[in-house]
Amino acid sequence: METQHQFQVLVANESHLSFAQIICDEMAASAKARGTGIAKRSPEYIQQKMREGKAVIAFNQDGIWAGFCYIETWSHGEYVANSGLIVSPNFRKGGLAKAIKKKIFELSRQTFPESKIFGLTTGLAVMKINSDLGYEPVTYSELTQDEAFWAGCKSCVNYDILMSKERKNCLCTAMLYDPKDHYEPEETKEFFEEKKSVFERLLRIKQWKLLKPFFKEDKDSNTPSGGGAGKIKSFFHYFFNL
Repeated sequence: METQHQFQVLVANESHLSFAQIICDEMAASAKARGTGIAKRSPEYIQQKMREGKAVIAFNQDGIWAGFCYIETWSHGEYVANSGLIVSPNFRKGGLAKAIKKKIFELSRQTFPESKIFGLTTGLAVMKINSDLGYEPVTYSELTQDEAFWAGCKSCVNYDILMSKERKNCLCTAMLYDPKDHYEPEETKEFFEEKKSVFERLLRIKQWKLLKPFFKEDKDSNTPSGGGAGKIKSFFHYFFNL
């Protein structure tokens, strides 16, 4: 297994345009395998980010593509999101995701020093990486309210939950780094390590609480008077990867 020290993580540019299609394909495959959705992006969009210097790309020591992430801005630059983090299946569990997140975070701070940097995640591992960088868990009300950002959630299988909660909650945990008001990374890292088991339990409770109404709908829809369950059955198929 290769470690993060055996990868080159750099700011993407025009010399990397040919990797856009494989990046998009891997993003789609990963989302399907995990049963969660991400904002779908075209190869042209990924190439645009590369040209603008708003993306990082990773290669192993043999020059094989290994990972990617890009920057998006919202609310006229007030907010920045590090989006589309993807690591090739061949290079996972070696610390590369952490190295990419660190690089894109640094690029975001350099390019948009006054912007708040935020992210949404369903995974404890990503929460830990974000905490190591200085992110803090926040409510959805502290995120951008830019309609264009939330429109990107439409491709997620959990979109019905998000809308049923009026965009105030979902399975994702919101995390934020505010350059004008934040704890130091050592503090957020220590806090996460101390509360890791609590966060894990809360994620499970949150998942069950938000999914419970959909369990009921799925059960009701399978009765003779249920009226069909196409959308809900599709939701469970992808969410639980059955």
